[in-house]
Amino acid sequence: MAYRFEKLEVWTRALDYSDQVHDIAQQLPKHERYNLADQMTRAANSIALNVAEGSTGLSDAEQDRFLRIAVRSLLETVATLHLVKRREYLDDVEFLREAYRESETLFAKLQAFRSSLDTDTSVREETIGYDDGVPF
Repeated sequence: MAYRFEKLEVWTRALDYSDQVHDIAQQLPKHERYNLADQMTRAANSIALNVAEGSTGLSDAEQDRFLRIAVRSLLETVATLHLVKRREYLDDVEFLREAYRESETLFAKLQAFRSSLDTDTSVREETIGYDDGVPF
C-alpha cells in the first residue's frame, strides 16, 4: 500500500531538495554545525514533511495550510543559502547554485499544487434576481 503523498512529484522533489541542502550543511564549518546547519536542514526536512502531512487532510483547505507551511520552509532554506554564500563558507558555490535552481522549481510546483486545490471555504448566499433590483 502506498500513501497518497508517496505518489506526489512535489514530495519526491522536496526529498531531493532536502538531500541537496543536507549536503551543503555537511560542508559548513564546525562552528556552524549546531546553528546554521541545523536550521537549514530542519527547514529542508519540513518541506517534505508538510507535503506528507497535508496529504492526509480531510479538505483542500487543510492541505493548502500545510502547503503554505512547506513554502515558508522552502523560503527559509533559500535564505540560509544566501547566508552561506555571504559568509563564504563554501569554496565552490556551484552547490548553492544547483540548490537555488531546484528551490525555484520546487517553489513553482508547490504553488501550482496549491492553485489546483479548491480552498474557497467561504459561505455564500445564492444571488436572487429582483425586478428593478428591489424585492418589493
